[in-house]
Amino acid sequence: MLTKTNYIIWRDCHKNAWLKVHKPDIYFANELSAFEQSIIETGNEVELLARKLYPTGVLVEEKGQEAIAPTQKLLETGEKTIFQPAFEIENYFAAVDVLKISEDGKRCDIFEIKATNEIDKKTHFHDVAFQTILLKKYGFEVETVNLIHLNPEYIRQGEIDLGELFMIEDVTEIVEKMLPEVEAEMELALNYISKPDEPNGPCDCIYKGRSSHCTTFSYSNPDIPQYGIHDLARIGLSKKKLFELVDGNKLTLEDVPTDMELSDTQKNQIWTYLYDKPIISKESISEELDSLIFPLYFLDYETFPSAIPRFDNYSPYQQIPFQYSLHVLDSPESEPKHFDFLYTSSGDPSQEFVNAMREHIGPTGSVIVWHKDFECGRNKELANRIPDSKSFFDNLNERIYDLEIVFKKQYYVHKDFKGSSSIKKVLPVLAPTLSYKTLNIREGGSAANSWNVIVSGELSDKEKAQIAQDLKDYCKLDTYAMYAIWHELYKLVN
Repeated sequence: MLTKTNYIIWRDCHKNAWLKVHKPDIYFANELSAFEQSIIETGNEVELLARKLYPTGVLVEEKGQEAIAPTQKLLETGEKTIFQPAFEIENYFAAVDVLKISEDGKRCDIFEIKATNEIDKKTHFHDVAFQTILLKKYGFEVETVNLIHLNPEYIRQGEIDLGELFMIEDVTEIVEKMLPEVEAEMELALNYISKPDEPNGPCDCIYKGRSSHCTTFSYSNPDIPQYGIHDLARIGLSKKKLFELVDGNKLTLEDVPTDMELSDTQKNQIWTYLYDKPIISKESISEELDSLIFPLYFLDYETFPSAIPRFDNYSPYQQIPFQYSLHVLDSPESEPKHFDFLYTSSGDPSQEFVNAMREHIGPTGSVIVWHKDFECGRNKELANRIPDSKSFFDNLNERIYDLEIVFKKQYYVHKDFKGSSSIKKVLPVLAPTLSYKTLNIREGGSAANSWNVIVSGELSDKEKAQIAQDLKDYCKLDTYAMYAIWHELYKLVN
């Protein structure tokens, strides 16, 4: 049986779909990351709210094939709006988010709910095309096919306005044109996953960059090195180069032809790896550091991207800044002073966040961040929500310096950066005594989810206090890490 989910997986990587069906222990070997878990929870939250657009709808509570019988009963009793009805025919299976049925029971409208701000043309159209084909096989005349998604332009004021929060896009015409191609793909996918013997050779992801690899990549491609051509910076955007390297069985960085056209970042990544030497431009680093004005403020935010706006003046997925850490350095020889803020109540943190920042950050001095687009964007949003803070944040944004620039501009390149300028890659090289590994929270996705648990979960005071301390420890290390990196660079050029 080919489910809609497995069809979408098959489109991305054939062998990954086969393994999910036949060797689930391999497919599900790794636990979901905090980010992946949050995607599932967000999808459920958005779907529950979107159902309120159809107040007469009836939910099929059973899942999988167990939902087929109750679906049939609802159809027989004449229900006109059904949530999660399930259909199986000719070895194809799918559940429909919202199915509206005509009075005569012969025609229907499909509504698929997506917890996104826009339509993903790579997957969403194929998703509803699969459902359309299945329902047509079942005997329905499908009148319209619709995608429901969040409206990025919606700004909450008071109670949620469902009609404004959600956009319903009729994609019938687009989907109808796709049906022959999708039906042919469905047949190919069904035949593929029905094979009793495991497909030989590598999986489709061998022609993709590391960040796009499927969950079973290492199993299907055991000969691919842990660090090799798939890890070249932005190689996934250079499909022609990656195809050429893979097809030529040039899988290690040593194998990359010297005459291949590469970006400077890729060339430096390979050179530092092959010769085990860093590339350091002291003059350029010195110019960058000389532009900074003391006191230096090392600043980092933690935020939560709520799909459904929780507070007034927020849009879907607009980040809620709930925490910051700040290390202040008065002079090159002084020790940094630490300040922080963490909001643990259930309301909008914005006003208290702004009040704390005004108290901790003075009117002069460089504000050092890592990847400044993020902090600058949050500052503009805070200024919009708290109008009397606009001059403060305008001044702050003018003073922001992005320490990542030193590494993005290739003034300092090390083989262990592996082509990245992420602070998680740079820190172990420049300040190896500092590590996130000992922390209970080690990355931003976990931090966001942990805060969400504090403000919306039912926790004891002890549990809440522990998570709050974990959040403070994580954010504090982010800013101390920036100070430590700056300090090592300063020593290098002075």
